[in-house]
Amino acid sequence: MLQKLIIVAFLVVILYNLGAGLYYMLTDKGSTKRTVNALTRRIAISVVLILLIILGIWTGVIQPHGVGR
Repeated sequence: MLQKLIIVAFLVVILYNLGAGLYYMLTDKGSTKRTVNALTRRIAISVVLILLIILGIWTGVIQPHGVGR
C-alpha cells in the first residue's frame, strides 16, 4: 500500500509541475526561466519515479502483473 501512495504522490507532484510550467508559460511571455525550471523539475521527477519503480521490481518490493489476468 505504501508503494502505491508513493507513486501517486510522485504523479501529483509531476502534474503540479506540469501545470506550473503551463501557467508560467502563459503569464511570463518568455521573460523568465520559470517555465524551463518547472518543466526540468517535472522531467527529473519522472526519471526518479521510473528508476524507483525499476528498483522496486528488481528488488522484489513491487510485484508486476499482467493486464487482464
